[in-house]
Amino acid sequence: MMQDMLELMEKRRAELPEFSVTEISAEIKRCVETTFSKVRIKGEIFGAKRADSGHWYLSLKDENAVLSAVIWRGVASTLSLKPEDGLEVVVTGRVTTFPGKSSYQVVIEAMEVAGAGALLKLLEERKKQFAAEGLFDAAHKKPIPFLPQTIGVVTSASGAVIRDIIHRVRDRFPSHILIWPTPVQGAGAEVKIAEAIAGFNRLEPRPDVLIVARGGGSLEDLWCFNEEAVIRAVYASEIPVISAVGHETDTMLIDYVADKRAPTPTGAAEFAVPVRTELLARTQTLHVRLLNAGTRFISEKCNILQGLARGIPNLEQILAEASQKLDDRIERLNVAFKNLLLNKRSRLDLSGLKPYYIKNIFEKNQENLNNLLLRLESVSVEAVLKRGFAWVKDQNGQTVYNLPQAQKAPQLEIRFCDGSLSVGTGAKVSSDSKKHSAKTGKNNELQTDLFNF
Repeated sequence: MMQDMLELMEKRRAELPEFSVTEISAEIKRCVETTFSKVRIKGEIFGAKRADSGHWYLSLKDENAVLSAVIWRGVASTLSLKPEDGLEVVVTGRVTTFPGKSSYQVVIEAMEVAGAGALLKLLEERKKQFAAEGLFDAAHKKPIPFLPQTIGVVTSASGAVIRDIIHRVRDRFPSHILIWPTPVQGAGAEVKIAEAIAGFNRLEPRPDVLIVARGGGSLEDLWCFNEEAVIRAVYASEIPVISAVGHETDTMLIDYVADKRAPTPTGAAEFAVPVRTELLARTQTLHVRLLNAGTRFISEKCNILQGLARGIPNLEQILAEASQKLDDRIERLNVAFKNLLLNKRSRLDLSGLKPYYIKNIFEKNQENLNNLLLRLESVSVEAVLKRGFAWVKDQNGQTVYNLPQAQKAPQLEIRFCDGSLSVGTGAKVSSDSKKHSAKTGKNNELQTDLFNF
């Protein structure tokens, strides 16, 4: 019995075809690609990595299995969604094998979010990340200018959004508008939007305010306004940015980093410029209020001045009274002076002094004064010299009183009543004498100059 079974197994083995490794790998590849040439697979992304070649390599997983995946560079550039770990997606593609590693993978040709819940989860994670970096802090918010001269708009060149903004600005306060047309959804839209914001900041002169706008749409349609490139471009902008993305109920990450969030593109135009007619009316009202206030101010000051004036006496009356007092004082002064003269004359008469007595006293005093003058002249230097005396001085102009002093002086000056004579003694001149002589000479020159003047 056993022998029969062995023979049967050997016969069956002889009937099986024989394959090489390459042949069997190619057969498996053909089978898999034929069977799964177009599939949709739902799973969570993890291990997403972009290679230098531009290809993306990642894995899809669920509770029980893991499937390798690849996105070729040409396809990756067209995707509206960038692969991120933790994002639940539905991919469309084909399953193929990789014979070199005996593995299989899905080649992704399209990718979409598995549901709004997954996007909202990713949105919340990004919001926390950017908030932790301080990109949403109020301290970084720039004020919107009250009356901008130039408004920059980043949006699609076609569509109702740009028409609504232009129309609203013209209705409120006509201003110059610069449009930087960009795609506002789809693959690569976030890069174009970020480049437009940076480009406006490089312009000279730059716009006074920027509006980044897009109409309503699904969360997937608006997703480019949650991308990191856009968020960081708005944060780095030196121009104030107004975000106006979607409807009033739509809140994108750009709304948190922008300096002002508008509920709609039309609302952004209203934030950007005031209403011209309202400004004119307000200006007119302020003008009237200013005139009224000025009139009331002057009226109040006039009333105060009139009240103060009533408390001031009449100026003519004050001057009249002062003039009367002055006349009275003058009259009294004249009378007092006359009385003083009469009183002095009376006292003079009573003293018995007559005018010729006064004259004798004056002449006597004059004679005494003349005698004193004669005595003073008799003791003057000139008078002494005229009596035969001489005045001896050394080279420093000092008076010489005895022979030792004369012997020490190298030069003597002898002054007579009719002139001076210089005499050399042969004595040597000391350094102190030279200094003193030079100083004395300067003093004499100064005195001579003063006398000549």
